[in-house]
Amino acid sequence: MSPSEARPWLRFYGRVPASLDYPEVTLYEALARTAARVPDAIAWDFLDTTCTYRDFLAAIDRCADALASLGLARGERILVSMPTSPQGIIAFYAANKLGAVPAMIHPLSTGPEIEHYLNASGARIALTLDAFYGVLAPLGPKVPLETIVLARIPDYLPPLKKLGFWLTKGRKIPPVPADARVRWWADLTAGSYPAAARAATGTHDPAAILFSGGTTGVPKGILLSSRNFIAEGMQAAAWGGMREGDAILAILPIFHGFGLGVCVNAAFMAGGKSILVPMFDAKVVAKLLRTKRPNLLVGVPTLYDALTRDPSLAKADLSCLRATFSGADTLPRPVKERFEKLVAERGGRVKLLEGYGLTEAVTAIMATPLDEYREGSIGIPFPDMLAKICRPDTTEEAPVGEEGEICVAGPAVMLGYLDDPEATAQALKPHADGRTWLHTGDLGRMDADGFFYFTVRAKRMIKSSGFNVYPAQVEAVLYRHPLVAEACVVGVPDPAQVERVKAFVVLKDPSRAGPETEQALIGHCRASLIKWSCPREVEFRTELPKTRVGKVDYKVLVAEHVAREAQKEAA
Repeated sequence: MSPSEARPWLRFYGRVPASLDYPEVTLYEALARTAARVPDAIAWDFLDTTCTYRDFLAAIDRCADALASLGLARGERILVSMPTSPQGIIAFYAANKLGAVPAMIHPLSTGPEIEHYLNASGARIALTLDAFYGVLAPLGPKVPLETIVLARIPDYLPPLKKLGFWLTKGRKIPPVPADARVRWWADLTAGSYPAAARAATGTHDPAAILFSGGTTGVPKGILLSSRNFIAEGMQAAAWGGMREGDAILAILPIFHGFGLGVCVNAAFMAGGKSILVPMFDAKVVAKLLRTKRPNLLVGVPTLYDALTRDPSLAKADLSCLRATFSGADTLPRPVKERFEKLVAERGGRVKLLEGYGLTEAVTAIMATPLDEYREGSIGIPFPDMLAKICRPDTTEEAPVGEEGEICVAGPAVMLGYLDDPEATAQALKPHADGRTWLHTGDLGRMDADGFFYFTVRAKRMIKSSGFNVYPAQVEAVLYRHPLVAEACVVGVPDPAQVERVKAFVVLKDPSRAGPETEQALIGHCRASLIKWSCPREVEFRTELPKTRVGKVDYKVLVAEHVAREAQKEAA
């Protein structure tokens, strides 16, 4: 029996069941079941506005009726470009009821990025905030946008908070000009329409498109099913011990698998409360820990690092915390220890546990057990998820302790890449055991107890503050600048962001190198890329190091940067 078939990790499950019973339903039906079970429980809290499961389901049904009246139907796509907010999650489940597929993207995406997402999804309807109308409206995707549904942050705020928002931010939002495509969320969802029937879709049909780097470094659509979301949500809830009435902070955005899959959907599968946080800010999170007293907290390492430095928590009661998890980046041991010490001093007994996942499996698919810690380990697989180490470029399982490619299988694994059968075939491969395995492109190893250890990301992706940055995308933008001859983008160590984006550039005219050109290139990137994808610095070179086959050797550039920084620190 192979190491993965033996599943040695099961003896560390404790109270977590080895297998779960996943209902053969759609996401909408799964949420409706929760609403029937706990109708009066609070489903979400948005800036002190709360909604019960009964009212949440009613809002989803009204939204589905409204979207159906706009022509959204089974097989159609809708672009959802929203922060973590009621409108975004209501539309997500409403689309599922209709058999439509929401494509979830970051609301701060640039025009070129949004046009790429529109072309990839073919969406004719988009939902976004009024503040972002000016970026979305002028775009000319291959399939023209027929309807732009505009929401406002105050749509779900009480009167006093509406006034506060208007005085601080609302009045700065440019007015929306006359546009026949525009429908306002508040008016649209308050209208009267024929009741939309639930589409005849099943648990294995597409439920969402999330965008990530895939295996090529270029953002591509990842097609996920209702089954994927239900399974991952139930697995995460079981692992964290999330129960009816528990509360989790939804800090991570809903365009991110971690935010949508764990912070939102896992809570709804369990009958818990999701505290929606529309904009990440460590001070806001610290305040919510004091006032909302969530039981579960998930986030990136930079969040936990910031929380340990927040003076407002020095006297807070943190005994509410029962489970905390860190993902999306490697968790530094000092950050883990400082956070656990803070919680312990404030009445809690929680451990900050590390996990591992990827959008191709919704998000987290393994994590450290609540009662077992291994230095440097990313944990063990969730219930019903299998993981193994394969020798690179093969489907052959490596012996225990040997480094290779991390491969996973189970009900959370994606349907495939959107309209890209070649990339799908490279990532999803049948193995000798008859299962289809997801080849993650990440290297690691497994010990004799079934604990996994992440070594390096084989796919050349930068993780900056928990967000994916694709060097090929940034380099393509740099190459469009008339001064640039060659460019290589890398991630370099950063104490605040874990990695920051740095560009190494060879200019056509070397005499133009200097601070002015550096700022011009950074500004050029900002016009086409979301802010954390843009280089924080540019280093000019007369040439770039190459491998024996003529490719730019980005590893040499990173090593040289690290060596210089170490010399500076020593000096």
